[in-house]
Amino acid sequence: MTQNKPSITQRIAPELTPTVEELEAQERHLVFQHFTYDDAWELGSLLVEMARERQAPVAIDIRRGGQQLFHAALRGSAPDNDAWIDRKRKVVERFGAASYLVGTRFRAKGSTFEESSRLDPDEYAAHGGSFPINVEGVGLIGTVTVSGLPQLQDHRFVVEALEQFLGDDRK
Repeated sequence: MTQNKPSITQRIAPELTPTVEELEAQERHLVFQHFTYDDAWELGSLLVEMARERQAPVAIDIRRGGQQLFHAALRGSAPDNDAWIDRKRKVVERFGAASYLVGTRFRAKGSTFEESSRLDPDEYAAHGGSFPINVEGVGLIGTVTVSGLPQLQDHRFVVEALEQFLGDDRK
């Protein structure tokens, strides 16, 4: 017997697309005081818990520098999600901004990332779901990435988790 659980689409409604300014404000707001191995575990565990509650078929990845500190693949995800994670993460590392923000900046100029970036689309994807881990006074030190939902939902899912995590008095 299947239990009725909220789906990710019920929790994160497909509202209007955020503007460049709104996305930039998210990045200014979602800054860590520090980011440790334990923080990666706790943030990753929070994302897994949220995904399970919503039956979201996602893969989750957290990296600091070149090291993968957390990875989980939930029911319904596929190996292709890991490829998307890598492509979105590379955009954050190259541009220093959320993958969705990078794509939105290109669209705001009347183009697309694929048309104008001159980067291999097999290596880079400016689709939502990868967010920079910025530490106050340091800058970009890593990424948190989700893949498995439509790109705006991937982005909002990560932002929601970061807001919850950083709003905790422990941080």
